[in-house]
Amino acid sequence: MNFHHWIELFTQEMNETTPWQWVAFFLGIGEVLLAKVNNIWLYPIGIAGTFIGIYYLLDVHLYADSILNGYYVVMSFYGWYYWVKKRHLPPVKITWATPKEWVTVVTIIVVSFALFYILIGTQLLHFLLGKYAPPQSNVPVWDSWVSATAWAGMWLLARRKMENWILLNLSNLFAIPLLFYKKLPLFGFEVFILFVVAFFGFFQWLRIWKAENKSMAIS
Repeated sequence: MNFHHWIELFTQEMNETTPWQWVAFFLGIGEVLLAKVNNIWLYPIGIAGTFIGIYYLLDVHLYADSILNGYYVVMSFYGWYYWVKKRHLPPVKITWATPKEWVTVVTIIVVSFALFYILIGTQLLHFLLGKYAPPQSNVPVWDSWVSATAWAGMWLLARRKMENWILLNLSNLFAIPLLFYKKLPLFGFEVFILFVVAFFGFFQWLRIWKAENKSMAIS
């Protein structure tokens, strides 16, 4: 497939993208930029963008995908609550995941990978939802891995853990070629932007973590 064809696909996608989809597009980028600077406003921005995405998924009868995106909404509300400073308690700071939390991360990846694979790699949804079921994936392992690592990364972000950037970018790394394979270059370009922002986000958080720990050691 030549470069000219990709340009045509990209242009076609841009022309077919509605104003509200563009809003969701930029909200998604804004969410990661706010996460990079450790700003709690990433959550309301992310929730707004996800709700717009869910609306469009419902509009095209992709009910299963809408339910899966609901996880991001739940995790966003959880993270928002977790990050807010509680009365008589110190604010939640950036930390590294504990061994116990890594057990949770691995559990999320394994369980969600199996769930996604069953949903998109088998005929189960077609049996349950009939004509409203999304198309069965021809790359279920790749699709499931992208979603499972993103879910784990979202949980780590909600817990304000450094490793969230590693898991989210692991998901992005596989999502970029996957989206181009699915002939969705515009969304592939968006995820590439998110990948770059997340790369620098890790080092931004690392500087914040070092500064906070240095000040605690001095005090």
